[in-house]
Amino acid sequence: MNRFAFELSGYTLKTFSGFSKANIKISGQDNIPDGSVIFTANHFTRIETIFLPYHIHNITKKEVWSLAAAELFNVPVLQGFLNNLGAVSTKDPHRDELILKTLLSKDVQWIIFPEGMMVKNKKLIKKDKFVLKGDEAVRRPHTGAAILALRCEFYRERLRRMKDMGEPEFERLVQKFEIDDIDRVLTRQTYIVPVNITYYPASPRENILSKIGKIVMKEPSKRVMDELMTEGSMLFSNVDINIRFGKPVEIKGYLKDPYIESMLTVKRKIRFDDDISSKQISRHFSIEIMEKYMSAVYAMTSLNYDHVMACILKHFPYRKEGIDTYEFRCKVYFAISWLVSNRKYFVSDNFLENQIHLLTDDRYKRFEDFFTIAKNTNVIEIKDGKIFKDQTRFITGSNFHTIRIENPILVMANEVEPLKEVESFLKKTAQKSYNEIIDLVKDRILEKIEVDFSRDYNEHFIEGESKKKRIGRPLFLKHDNEVAGVLLIHGYMAAPEEMKPFAKYLHEKSFTVYVPRLKGHGTAPEDLAKTHYEQWMESVQEAFIVLKHSCKKIIVGGFSTGAGLALELSTKVEDIKAVFAVAPPMRLQDLGSYFVPAIDAWNAMIKKIHLENIAKEFIENHPENPHINYVRNPITGIHQLEKLMEYLESKLGTIQKPSLVIQSRKDPVVNPKGTLKLFELLGSNIKEYYIFDYERHGILIGEGVERVYKSIENFIRQWV
Repeated sequence: MNRFAFELSGYTLKTFSGFSKANIKISGQDNIPDGSVIFTANHFTRIETIFLPYHIHNITKKEVWSLAAAELFNVPVLQGFLNNLGAVSTKDPHRDELILKTLLSKDVQWIIFPEGMMVKNKKLIKKDKFVLKGDEAVRRPHTGAAILALRCEFYRERLRRMKDMGEPEFERLVQKFEIDDIDRVLTRQTYIVPVNITYYPASPRENILSKIGKIVMKEPSKRVMDELMTEGSMLFSNVDINIRFGKPVEIKGYLKDPYIESMLTVKRKIRFDDDISSKQISRHFSIEIMEKYMSAVYAMTSLNYDHVMACILKHFPYRKEGIDTYEFRCKVYFAISWLVSNRKYFVSDNFLENQIHLLTDDRYKRFEDFFTIAKNTNVIEIKDGKIFKDQTRFITGSNFHTIRIENPILVMANEVEPLKEVESFLKKTAQKSYNEIIDLVKDRILEKIEVDFSRDYNEHFIEGESKKKRIGRPLFLKHDNEVAGVLLIHGYMAAPEEMKPFAKYLHEKSFTVYVPRLKGHGTAPEDLAKTHYEQWMESVQEAFIVLKHSCKKIIVGGFSTGAGLALELSTKVEDIKAVFAVAPPMRLQDLGSYFVPAIDAWNAMIKKIHLENIAKEFIENHPENPHINYVRNPITGIHQLEKLMEYLESKLGTIQKPSLVIQSRKDPVVNPKGTLKLFELLGSNIKEYYIFDYERHGILIGEGVERVYKSIENFIRQWV
C-alpha cells in the first residue's frame, strides 16, 4: 500500500470526522505493545472498518491494515478508498501471505474482526462457548487471527535459530519475507490485542443517510434501511462510541509444544502451514487463543443504560396487572449502583455520576428514550403508569438483517449475555419483589451517603477549623407511628446540626425526620469551593428517596439555601404533600457577595500570570453559629448560590404544592423584599406568608424558636 495514499485517506477521515456528531472515547491505549500486533475487535457496523484503523494509527503512528467484507469492494466509490486505507478483502487469495509478511517484517499492524461478519443481533454465546448465530447457520468465531499470529511468531523464532546455527535456510526465509532489518524482527514479539467497541445509544433512528436513501432508492429494502439507519445514527446522532484496548495476548508461549519445538530447529526447508501434525497443534492452540481474546473483547463491553434496562425488562416476571414504572426504575438504579461499586466490569462514564435522577425527574431522559424505543417496536405498552411487555419479543428473534430496527431491545439484552455474572445479577434484580427492591434502594442510598461523607470529611479535614464529624453527619430520626416524614434541609455553609433542634421538635410530635448533608458542607471550605449547586440538589434528592421509601406522606422544607432547595425539589417530584421555606434567598445583603464578580475577575487575571498565591479565593465569614458554620466563605460557593437562585426563580411558577414562606423582618442576610417577591412568584393556589420580628437570619435556632416551630407544625398538619 502506498504510504502517501494511507496518509491522504487518514486526512480525509479526519476532515469527515468534523461533520460527525459521534463522541468517541478511547481507553486502554497503554495496553498496545510495540511489536507485531493483530487487533481483534467486535463487529456491529461497517464504519468500524474505517474509523478503527484511523484511531489506532493516531495512537501508534504506524500503518494499520484491516480485513474488510468482500462486498464492500464491489462498490466502486468505496473500493479505491478502502485500498488506500489499507483494507484487504476477506476473499483476497493472497491475504494470509500479505498479512504474515507485513506483520513479521514491516512496521504494519492489522485489524481482524474474528466474528467474520457484522453481528447485528449481538447473539454470541451458547453453552459456555462463543457461537455466532447469523442469517444462515450457527458457527464459531474465526480463528484466523490466532493462526496468523502463531505463524508469525513461529517464523520469527525459526529465523533466530537458523541464524544462530548458520543455516542456509535463514537466508531463504529472509528473502521470502522481504526482511530489511533482521535485528528489529528478532527483538520483537507477536501479540493479539483485543478491542471492544460499544455504542450508546445503539438503536437505529432516522438520520441524513436514511433520508437520502429513501429519496435515491425510492423503496429501499428493510435490510438497506437497517444499515442506513444504524450507520447514520452512529455518525450523526450524538452517539457515544467507546473504544477500549485490552491486555495483549502474548503468542510466544504457545511455541513450547514438543513437536513445534522440533520444527523450529530442523535444518531442511519446511512449510509450517502444510505439515499435518503442526496444523493439528496449531488448530488446537488457535481455538484456545480465540476463546481468550473473544472473552477479553466482550469482557470490556462498556455497560450502559440500554444494557441494564433491556436485561431487567427481559427478566422481569410477568404480571397481569402490569409492571409498576417506579419499581422498574428502582431496579435499574440498584443495578447500576452495584455495577459501579463492583468495579469488575467496565461501565459508561455516565454511571460514575450521581444516578439519583433515575428515581426523581429522569432529567436526562434515560427512561423516556428507552421506553419510546420499546413502545415503537411493540415490546411494551404503557397504560396508567404500568408497563405491559410482550415477552415473546425476547424469545422470537427477528430477521438477522433487520433485527436492529425491528427489535433493538433484544439486541441490547443480547450484548450482555457474554458477561454471565452481570446477566445473572440483572436477572435476580429483575425478579425481586416490590418491597424488597424498595428496601434495597433505601439501604444503598444511606450507605452511599455515609461513604460520601466519610470520604469528603477525611479528604478535606483541617485541624482546628473543621467541626466535629457529628456536626456534618446526616440526621435520621425515625418514628414507628409517624404522622408523616419531614425532609429538613440546612443552609449555605452550615450542616445538619443547624436543623437538629427543629428535627427533634418534629420527632417529638410524631414525625419521622431526615436532615441530609448538602455536598461540600460539614467538612471544610475547600470542599465547598469545588462543589456545584446541582450537587446540592442531588443531596436533597437522595434524602427525599430515603424518606419516600420510609414514609407514606412527605413534607419538604428548609432554611435559607435549604429553603430554596426544598422549593426546587417540589418542581421535580410529585410525592410531596406540602413545602415550607424559611428565609429563602432571592437577593443577598451580605456585603461580600456584592464584590464577588470583581473578586472572581481578579482571581482569573492573577491565575493567568501564574500568581496563584495572590488570588483571593475565600472571604472571611462571621456566622451566627460558629460552632456549625464555616468561618471562610469560598467565592466559587457564592457564585453557585447565586446560580441556584437564578435557576429557581424561573421555576417558582410551576410549584403547585401548598406552600408556606417564613421570613424575619430584620434578617441581616436575606432581603425580606426578595423573599416577598419569591412568595408572589409561587404558582401554588394555597400559599401562606408569615413574617417574624427577629434581628437574626437563623430563626430556627435560638430565642423564640417555639413560635416558628409551631407555625410550621400547624401548617404541615393540614396536609398530612
